Amino acid sequence: MSGSPSVDVKALHAALEAARLERDLSGRQLAKEIGVSASTISRMANGLKPDVTAFAAMTTWLRMPAEAFYVVPGAETHAEEPELVASLVPLLRARRDLSEGDVDYLQEVIGAAARRFRTERGSRSS
Repeated sequence: MSGSPSVDVKALHAALEAARLERDLSGRQLAKEIGVSASTISRMANGLKPDVTAFAAMTTWLRMPAEAFYVVPGAETHAEEPELVASLVPLLRARRDLSEGDVDYLQEVIGAAARRFRTERGSRSS
């Protein structure tokens, strides 16, 4: 049986960093917009997990479901997909020419493509 999910800190930090760069924000500005301390984001760069309140604030600010950043111990790993999708979605959301529906659709397509590529690589290595 799988354990309880934990936060993929690397993927979450990558998503925040991508959004920060896209919006041309400093680390302190990013933290202020999210409503967390700059040290919380800094600690994440070193692999430390944010608390539940900070995690909720971050995923809300990114407009991404919390589940996109879950890792379930003992479950089949999907290491590439969350990081890829988490890195791209903030960039897509920052575009003014894409609606929320467009971004949601692209997120689904990119996730499906990442899963297909991983499956194809897995079957070739068998």
